Amino acid sequence: MKITFKDRIIETQDNIKVRDLLKEEIQNNKYNVMGCIVNNEYQNLDFELSKDSNIELIDMTNKEGMKIYRRTLIYILGKAFGELYPEALITVNYQLAHAMFCEIDNMETTDEMLEKISKKMKEIIQKDLKIEKRIMNREEAKKFYEETKTRRGKLQYDLESNNEIVMYYCEDYYNYCYGMIAANTGSLNIFKLEKYEDGFLVKYPSSKNPAELPNDKESNKLSLALNEYDDLHKILKINTVEKLNRTVEENKIKDIIMIDEALHEKKIANIADEILKRKDVKMILIAGPSSSGKTTFAQRLGIQLRINGIKPVTISVDNYFVERKDTPKDENGNYNFECIEAIDMDLFNDHLTRLLNGEEVEMPQFDFKVGTKRYKGKMLKLHEDEVLVIEGIHCLNDRLTSKIQSNQKFKIYISDLTVLNMDYYNRISSTDNRLIRRIVRDYQFRGYSALHTLKTWKSVNDGEEQNIFPFQESADAMFNTSLIYELGALKEIALPLLEEITPEEKEYAEARRLVNMLKYFKTIDSKLIPSNSLLKEFLGGGDFEY
Repeated sequence: MKITFKDRIIETQDNIKVRDLLKEEIQNNKYNVMGCIVNNEYQNLDFELSKDSNIELIDMTNKEGMKIYRRTLIYILGKAFGELYPEALITVNYQLAHAMFCEIDNMETTDEMLEKISKKMKEIIQKDLKIEKRIMNREEAKKFYEETKTRRGKLQYDLESNNEIVMYYCEDYYNYCYGMIAANTGSLNIFKLEKYEDGFLVKYPSSKNPAELPNDKESNKLSLALNEYDDLHKILKINTVEKLNRTVEENKIKDIIMIDEALHEKKIANIADEILKRKDVKMILIAGPSSSGKTTFAQRLGIQLRINGIKPVTISVDNYFVERKDTPKDENGNYNFECIEAIDMDLFNDHLTRLLNGEEVEMPQFDFKVGTKRYKGKMLKLHEDEVLVIEGIHCLNDRLTSKIQSNQKFKIYISDLTVLNMDYYNRISSTDNRLIRRIVRDYQFRGYSALHTLKTWKSVNDGEEQNIFPFQESADAMFNTSLIYELGALKEIALPLLEEITPEEKEYAEARRLVNMLKYFKTIDSKLIPSNSLLKEFLGGGDFEY
């Protein structure tokens, strides 16, 4: 075989494992190597090469590498609990910065317990135990589930088209992960368990600094927003894909959709009421990451504000870009439209100040083709019963509105904060949820393929991490735009788009990962979704204009 690695070709015999072929490179890598990409597919280091291949090692500086790290860490957590507290019913609920929040449904979480579990996890990691992938056919899996009475990985078996059911074994412990995990336990040397609320956090490093645990700030507001939705879905008894699928099979999904949508309406009304109480507020600033549903949220909030006697007036920050020649450039010499310095903040604050003082202002319209502001006689004056509504990535950053008094501003952070799990050990990433939304929207309304969306997603994420997430806790209100049923509704459009991506494309690995997640969802008929739903921003056919 001829194996291409970086800029060289290695000739070798077939049926050799990646870890054996690249032993020296793996050992000398600065950070732990968590897996690899072989011919544009994610594989662990025990993958056997059987044909000419291109290989890329994935270490902890890679975002997928950190996902492998997290999944494997949770797997080891499960093994430690299985040895010390086998009766414990653990749920991995959601992510808070660089930590996973977990709860034990039938036991009290104590410091003593976490100390024992942490010690056991370190022992498992120190031994560098092998994690072995074992495959069963459907008949073997049926017998396995009948004998063990376990629900681990059963979603695989419930999908009738799955002819191979996989379990990952480490000694006598078994579990399944909906995504690749490491082939050994020895690479998970940085973590911390910490008591948090009525559960605990599993802390881990970031891809930007893999050598140590980050000093994350408290995310109290984000935690409250997540807990609110998590509690509701527990009441509805829908916190896993298996339970969501059951409601579809039993024709109960319409009720779930109505309850989920009613929660959105109630929360939006509560935010409008909070704004009404703040008599000095003249400016509502809305920020959130890509595909959070900011446009629909702003319009639905506007309706609730009108009910309260407040008329919203929208201003677009996009009309206040600096002239093209003054636009900052990134490290590659490309224009950086994402940074706050790309906004003409002096002009923006001047216009805001004059509007709040009751003056009439001629509003600019930015001409993106030539990169300059145009003035076409569009005049604006703010009346006593009106408030400005401004939406943009920098709206939580006080630098954007530095000349405006804080009591006149009401800042809202919105995001798709997913609280649905594949099963009790495997959560669904909020980032993945937003990515599926964006794939559908880009195809429906912008004419982009799923391949195009995947190619640009990293730069979108980088902009969010720099310009949005650091300011989220400064918000006066948070709104979770997630809907428990949405992936079932988005699947019908997203799945075939992702399946179009061929193995020749670098993005194939990511496409397959998303396909392997979406295939477990029962399809939900989009006709059941109300016309004012935030999800219509992505699916189309809604009441609002975009």
